[in-house]
Amino acid sequence: MKNEWFAAKELTGIAGLPSSTQGINLMARREGWVSRRRKGVQGKALEYHVDSLPTSVKKLLILREEPAVYEVERQDPLAVWIEYYYHLSDSERAQVMAFLMREGVGSLLTWIGEQNK
Repeated sequence: MKNEWFAAKELTGIAGLPSSTQGINLMARREGWVSRRRKGVQGKALEYHVDSLPTSVKKLLILREEPAVYEVERQDPLAVWIEYYYHLSDSERAQVMAFLMREGVGSLLTWIGEQNK
């Protein structure tokens, strides 16, 4: 989970929690939630650690969290081919080059097409 600490205001009304910050703070004190002073806020503002919260609240907070975004970087086909070429053994490279020199790229493409049927 990205966020580990939550202010009482963020927790109001979630999964059966009280609908006011005072109610949240009261419940937190009564149940012994781990808390700390909220940074950058004057007064007695507290925030509560996610592990102190009831299980139903934790589950709901996880569901509300934005999912991770995965971006796949497209690689240049030539760079991919070069990378694979260098992963071949010396004898495999020699076989590939001999085939291309003898048969040509057209024959290689025809052979690949037949194999995929």
